[in-house]
Amino acid sequence: MRIITGKCKGRLLKVPDSKLIRPMTDRIKESIFNYLNNIIDFNGIVVCDVYAGSGSLGLETYSRGAQAIHFIEKNFKIIQTLKENISSCKAEEYSQVFNIEAKRFFGKTPIIQYDLILADPPFFHDDIYDVYNLIIQNDFIKKDGILIMQRSHQTEEKDIENFQLKPEKRIGDSNIFVLQPEY
Repeated sequence: MRIITGKCKGRLLKVPDSKLIRPMTDRIKESIFNYLNNIIDFNGIVVCDVYAGSGSLGLETYSRGAQAIHFIEKNFKIIQTLKENISSCKAEEYSQVFNIEAKRFFGKTPIIQYDLILADPPFFHDDIYDVYNLIIQNDFIKKDGILIMQRSHQTEEKDIENFQLKPEKRIGDSNIFVLQPEY
């Protein structure tokens, strides 16, 4: 796994040795960021990487100019690798790691509103529906903010029902949803 472009271009990231995560492929990450390049300016934005794992998505935004990245990851062992990756990219002063479940994090009063939220939840766990609702209900995303989420094609019907929209793109077994809240 590597950083695609920007100040950390080509940097290899460690992947946590855990069966609890499924690293996003470079192909899917490239597709997401090619899409985002057309609709967002990364310079100075505030980002949240939910279900962060290795931190690949959040660190990609840092490499492209994000000013602050919050990483949400509940597994302490995985966080150790995440912190190594943050250090490898020299992104410590721009990063904050929260060792908490996503539902608990978004169930609280927001400490900040995000320009971009990136979520790569475990494919067959349904807590993402509650997380999405909490993000919207508790105003965690700015009025013109964007939430990008990777889901399994196998959960498409249930995802469409819960998110009230169709996936923006399908890549292999992955569906990419682009959710822009309407306030």
